[in-house]
Amino acid sequence: MGNQPARDVATEQSARRTGMSFQRTRMSADRTLMSVIRTSLSLIGFGFTIFQVFQKLYEAEVLKSAHAAGNFGKALVLLGVVMLAVGIGYHVSFMVELRRLRAAMRNDALIHGETGFPVSLTLIVAFLLLTIGLFAIVSMVFGAGPFH
Repeated sequence: MGNQPARDVATEQSARRTGMSFQRTRMSADRTLMSVIRTSLSLIGFGFTIFQVFQKLYEAEVLKSAHAAGNFGKALVLLGVVMLAVGIGYHVSFMVELRRLRAAMRNDALIHGETGFPVSLTLIVAFLLLTIGLFAIVSMVFGAGPFH
C-alpha cells in the first residue's frame, strides 16, 4: 500500500511526458513543413525572376530568343509548386495520423490530452504560397493572370 502513491505519481508523470511529446512532434512537423515552404519559395521566386528578366530582355530586343530561359524558369516554378503540394499532402496525412494516435491514447487513459492541437499557421501559409505559385505558373504559361 505504501508503494501505491509513488506508482500514481510515476504514472501521472509518464502520461504528462507522453502528452508533451505529442506537442513536440506536432511542432517538429510544422518545422519540416516550414523547410518545404522555404525551398519551394526559393524555387518559385527564382524561376519567376528568371522568366521575367529574360522576357523583358527579349521584349527590349536585347536578346534574340528567351525561349530556353523561359522554359527553365517555368520548370523551376513548377518544381516548387509540385514540391509544396507533396509537402502539404505529407504534412496533412502525418497530422491526421498523429491526431488519431493521440485520441486513441486519450481514450485509453494513457494521456490526459486536455489541450487540443491548434490550427497550423504554417499549413495556412503553405496553402497561400501554393495558390500564389499556381497563379504564377498560369501567368507564365498562358500569359494571363495577376502576374503578367
